[in-house]
Amino acid sequence: MTAEEYLQQGNECRQKGDWQNALANYMEAIELDPNSPAVVAKEMLENILNFYNKDAYNP
Repeated sequence: MTAEEYLQQGNECRQKGDWQNALANYMEAIELDPNSPAVVAKEMLENILNFYNKDAYNP
């Protein structure tokens, strides 16, 4: 597969909420093409996954 195909597959996984496979596909795309738009997509996904709002967390 090409970097563009991995990017598209990653986007499809992300839209379904399959974060792990989306991240894996973005990483494959980046490995094939370090200048791929997957770099930005991966950063955005990591920001979403790392988001923590202590004010919204109330067990």
